[in-house]
Amino acid sequence: MGNTVVVIGTQWGDEGKGKIVDLLTDRASAVVRFQGGHNAGHTLVIDGKQTILHLIPSGILRDGVLCFIGNGVVVSPWALVEEIERVNARGIPVTERLCISKACPLILPFHVALDNARERARGSKAIGTTGRGIGPAYEDKISRRGLRMGDLLQPDAFAIKLKEIAEYHNFSLENYYRTEPVPYDRVLEETLGVADTIVPLLDDVSVRLDSLLHQGEKVLLEGAQGTLLDIDHGTYPFVTSSTTTIGGAALGSGIGSMRFDHVIGITKAYTTRVGSGPFPTELFDSAGEHLAKKGHEFGATTGRPRRCGWLDMVAVRRAIRINGMTGLCITKLDVLDGLDPIKICIGYRNGTVQSEHFPSEADTLAACNPIYLELPGWKESTLGKRDLAKLPANARAYLDRIMELSGTPIDIISTGPDRNDTIVLQHPFF
Repeated sequence: MGNTVVVIGTQWGDEGKGKIVDLLTDRASAVVRFQGGHNAGHTLVIDGKQTILHLIPSGILRDGVLCFIGNGVVVSPWALVEEIERVNARGIPVTERLCISKACPLILPFHVALDNARERARGSKAIGTTGRGIGPAYEDKISRRGLRMGDLLQPDAFAIKLKEIAEYHNFSLENYYRTEPVPYDRVLEETLGVADTIVPLLDDVSVRLDSLLHQGEKVLLEGAQGTLLDIDHGTYPFVTSSTTTIGGAALGSGIGSMRFDHVIGITKAYTTRVGSGPFPTELFDSAGEHLAKKGHEFGATTGRPRRCGWLDMVAVRRAIRINGMTGLCITKLDVLDGLDPIKICIGYRNGTVQSEHFPSEADTLAACNPIYLELPGWKESTLGKRDLAKLPANARAYLDRIMELSGTPIDIISTGPDRNDTIVLQHPFF
C-alpha cells in the first residue's frame, strides 16, 4: 500500500515480528530498526534453519537488502560485534549491508551493572528487565550525559566523556547499591577495542533513508517489543524504556510520519508476556500449558518462560488505535490446533463495573477480570497451511471474529515458524 511500511507488535512483544519482517523484505530495499536494544530477540526460520537476531535488522537474511540501525536504538558495542561475527560466520556479508546511526546511544558496562543492581534492590517488586542495561542507557540519553556511536570517531574526547560517566555511575553503584564499581580503564580499552569494526559502519541514517525514498525504493521499519510495553502507553512501570509505538518509528529512524503508508500490527493468536506486570487473560490450567508447550514459549533473549493466556482484543484494539494500524498479521495460529473451546477476551469486569477499554493504570488492569467470548476450536492441523481456503472452518471463523472485533483487516496469517508457512492475503507493499 505504498513505499514505507511499519511493523509493530500489538501485545507485550514476542508476537513474531522478525519472521514477518523477513517475509516482507522480499519487496523491500531496506529495513530499519528504530528502538530498543539487544533486549529484543527476533527469531527467523528459513528452510528449517533458525537464526536469532537481537540488534541487526531481520532483513539481513535477504540478499541485497540494506539494513539500518536507527538513532532510537541503544547499542551495546560488544553485543553488536558478536552478532555481526556470528551472522558473518554463516556466509552473510553483514558489514556490506549494515549502516548504524552515529546518534545511537551506547550501552556500557555501567548501565548493565546498574540495571541488575536495581532489580536486586527491588526484590519482589522487580520489573523483570532483561538486565542488559537498556533502561539506564536511555536515562543517560535523556539526561544528556550519554555517549553515542559518533563519539567513537574521536577516541581522545571519548575517553574524557567516559571518565565522567564512570565517576557518576560508580558513585551510585558503590554508595547506594553497595556493589562493586566498574573499572574505567577496562571499559575504555574494551570499547576502543571493538571500535575498528563499528566506525566504518557509521553514517547519518536519516539522510540515507530519505535518499532511498526519493529514489522510489521501499523501506520497512521494524519495531521491537510491543505496544503494551511502550514507555508511555504500556502497563507502566512494567514496560520497556523506549517508544515501541508508531511515534517511535519516526523518532528513531528520522523518517517523518507523514511518509508512513502502511502500519501492520503483528498479533499472536493468543497472548504472552515475559516478566512481571498485570495480565488479565493469563491461564494457569491445561490450556495455558498447551499454549506454552506447543508454542515453545521461551524468550529468545533471556530464555525465560513466557506467561500464556487467551487473546485479549481489548488490548489489541488499544494498540490499533494508538498506532493507526491499517492491517493485522495473525501469528502462531497453528498453536491453537486441538484446543476446544477457544476464548477471546472482549471486555473487562472490575467489581461491578464493565468496560471495553484498556486502562492506563497497571493497578487498575491488575484488578480486572476478563469477559470472554467462547468459540468452537478445531482438531485439524493448520501447521504450514498456505491457502486460506485450506484452513478448518472454525479457524476461519476465529479469524473472522478477530477482524469483526478489531475493525481492521487481516493481511497476513502465519501458520508455522518457517518463512513459507504463511498466508498472504494483502501484501503491504502490493
